[in-house]
Amino acid sequence: MLCLGVFSALVLGGCTAVPVNHAPVEDRGTSSPAVSASASSAAATSATSAATAVKPPPGIENAGKPGYYAVKPGDTLIRIGLESGQSHKDIARWNALENPNRIEVGQVLRVVPPSGESAGAVVTKPVSSGSVVSTPITPSAVSSTASTSTTTPAKAASAPATPAAKPAASAAAAAGGDDEVGWIWPGKGAVIAEFDDVKNKGVDIAGSAGDPVLAAADGKVVYAGAGLRGYGNLIILKHNNTYLSAYAHNQTLLVKEDQAVKKGQKIAEMGSTDSDRVKLHFEVRRQGKPVDPLKYLPAK
Repeated sequence: MLCLGVFSALVLGGCTAVPVNHAPVEDRGTSSPAVSASASSAAATSATSAATAVKPPPGIENAGKPGYYAVKPGDTLIRIGLESGQSHKDIARWNALENPNRIEVGQVLRVVPPSGESAGAVVTKPVSSGSVVSTPITPSAVSSTASTSTTTPAKAASAPATPAAKPAASAAAAAGGDDEVGWIWPGKGAVIAEFDDVKNKGVDIAGSAGDPVLAAADGKVVYAGAGLRGYGNLIILKHNNTYLSAYAHNQTLLVKEDQAVKKGQKIAEMGSTDSDRVKLHFEVRRQGKPVDPLKYLPAK
């Protein structure tokens, strides 16, 4: 009987010890507030990130307004300037861009001058002489040009005063008249690719490496560099408030930004940068829109 009592006591003692095994379950329950706090913190961080992600891009309040441009993927300020017919430096200034190389998709930029300010256009008169200067302007050439421009009015003054149409034409040019640029061919080679709205936004002119590339009209250099993909070493000239011209794939650039150039001046040497062959890709842009250069250049 004693043995049976001891055995019973041991069995009952073992049964009373079973609830102790539930302690870890209760411990897991007490740790849940920390997990909950961690989850709440992660949720708050996610919410903050989401709020940051939906922050509207700069200038969005001007979206859709005339004279403004919404940045698209792949855009650069140089390309936007070419597409809008403006200098990239003017666009940077009008939008107070601290770093012109940092623009974001969806950002809305002003691409027309603010009220009371004119774009940095160089308004020039067509050169009446048919001569073509194939080298950069030198101090002596400038002096010679100045001398010629000084003596020409004297000859005009001594001539009969009948032709009054020329001053009017010059006034139209000063106002940015469409047909008053006075274009010439920028290269002597044959046209190997004509204008196409989608595939070729200008004409391609054949030539050899080092052939002269000439300014097709008087203007101001608003870009000279290799920052526009697909164009290689590129020069963009602004002729007036209506027209730009572009000269791509050059081997050597002979002019700098903000430099004034004359029609027929050698501004570059032909090359094959960013191209599969030596050629000059030439574009005419009317208010930023590419137009067929063959409609503006004289017949060969």
